[in-house]
Amino acid sequence: MTSKKTIDQYLGQFSRAKLMTGSTPLEPLNRLSELLDIDLWIKRDDLTGLGMGGNKTRQLEFYFGEAVEQNADTVLITGAVQSNFVRSAAAAAALLGMKSVLQLEERVSGMGEAYYRSGNVLLAKLLGAEHMSFPEGENEAGADNALHERADQLRAEGRSPYIIHLGLGHPPLGALGYVAGAGELAGQLDDFDVAVVPSGSGSTHGGFLTGLRLAGVSADVFGICVRRDQDQQSQRMRVVLDKLAGLLGLEQGLPDEDIITWDGALAPGYGRIGDFTRDALTMMARTEGVFLDPVYTAKTFAGLLGLLKEGRIKPGQKVVMVHTGGVPALFGYQEELDVA
Repeated sequence: MTSKKTIDQYLGQFSRAKLMTGSTPLEPLNRLSELLDIDLWIKRDDLTGLGMGGNKTRQLEFYFGEAVEQNADTVLITGAVQSNFVRSAAAAAALLGMKSVLQLEERVSGMGEAYYRSGNVLLAKLLGAEHMSFPEGENEAGADNALHERADQLRAEGRSPYIIHLGLGHPPLGALGYVAGAGELAGQLDDFDVAVVPSGSGSTHGGFLTGLRLAGVSADVFGICVRRDQDQQSQRMRVVLDKLAGLLGLEQGLPDEDIITWDGALAPGYGRIGDFTRDALTMMARTEGVFLDPVYTAKTFAGLLGLLKEGRIKPGQKVVMVHTGGVPALFGYQEELDVA
């Protein structure tokens, strides 16, 4: 799916708040490349700058662009307790002089005290965010409705709220950030064979895949499942990609064969650390000095290792892994990591 229009021309039709400090580095992982017998590179989107960085900064540029255009003074958003998205949204709101309301879902049961007090929770409190709780972790419509109720209260108080929705029924504005991110990567390296990204809400995976195809890059993109199994995630990605194509005004969406998901690192579930994930996290740290987070990027690297083992990534291939950030969450997982 190449196009006569450039990515910048496609994105120019949308309002955008400048939150990125610039392009993020693309770095070779030389020691792991030798160890794994591939040519491995890492796109350092943990270094996007704002509020300790991460992939959500790219996505929030488009949400906050619309919020500013609508003269909003308050932004409301939902995420898990250790959500990088809500922490980044609170940082963006602070930068732009807005109030932030963060609704935290109970997606992960049985966690210790650090999970509720440290990491992203601590940072969001330092940023002055208002916190709400939502008792369910798999009810996107219910969580969105709860934000609308709070937004109605804020309007009654004379404020102008803007909601960043969870549900698939809303335009995937955040995915535009990774259309831009893929274009940025293609300008740094356009001859790689495989890309590996986390696949959760679908915004990063969908935007990245669409952006690569618009840039003329045909590499396989593996979405590593961090929340749902691969069948459920593939269905979700079909919806995200179709909505994104409509948002961009593309004549056609991507074919089903471009949607590749893998769930071999998902167990024991969203936000939980299995042995495979723990081993991948410590391997990256001790081999390359790069920290991964337990929810997204450690599972992404574990997925890369699993794909190598299965032969779906082949020896000698040039592979790009997108590091989507989330490192502050490590401090909320001290008890679960218990690294020796």
